[in-house]
Amino acid sequence: MQGKRIFYIVLGWLSLVTGVIGIFLPLLPTTPLVLLSAWCFSRSSTRFHNWLINHKYFGPIILDWQSGDGIPKKVRNRALIVMWLGMSISMFIVWRFWATIGLVSIGVCVSIYMLRMPLKKDSES
Repeated sequence: MQGKRIFYIVLGWLSLVTGVIGIFLPLLPTTPLVLLSAWCFSRSSTRFHNWLINHKYFGPIILDWQSGDGIPKKVRNRALIVMWLGMSISMFIVWRFWATIGLVSIGVCVSIYMLRMPLKKDSES
């Protein structure tokens, strides 16, 4: 059981560090990595999980996700635009048919998922 706990702690920190790097690199998704870290810490370390939940910048992301209230419309739209811009740049740079098909497939699936998410009621439109 101790090995599993250590695995989750290491995975949690790796995903959090990668998420922080994603703040500065547009092709790395910050929010999913922060959510993965919260999930890993919730299964391994109460101390790290509480620290992350109460963090000035990462805490609101996790609390919004856990509440199930949805995401603000502006945030959703901005995420979709940035995602498609990043994938378009990647498709142009790589210029391989299989990579383009893969990116478009992933983009469509993520877009459908995000468009089906509930919107936060108190968000600014």
